[in-house]
Amino acid sequence: MKAAVVFLASLVFSAYAFAQQPETKQPGPGEASAETRQKTSNAGLTGKVKSALAADVGLKTLAGVDVDSENGVVTLKGHVDSSDTKKRAEAVAKQVEGVKSVKNELSIRKPKG
Repeated sequence: MKAAVVFLASLVFSAYAFAQQPETKQPGPGEASAETRQKTSNAGLTGKVKSALAADVGLKTLAGVDVDSENGVVTLKGHVDSSDTKKRAEAVAKQVEGVKSVKNELSIRKPKG
């Protein structure tokens, strides 16, 4: 009898505890998860920065530069010909809407010869 009372009490307590757990909302049909929205946002920002770099007259021929973004932080990687080009790429990236900061990891290529 004692065992039945203990079992019943634990069952009631478990049901109560389970009912108190916070709900995690799953995306419905046509809805994106927060992770998917963030990835889309990152890709969109990366595209905006790449377009801005390509549109800048001084950087039009910029090749070998990789642009990544995460949560508004843009990272520039690759090689450029001068410190002026490196600075200009960072300045252009900073002007893009949605960019919070820029990590400029561009390296300056030594001239051949």
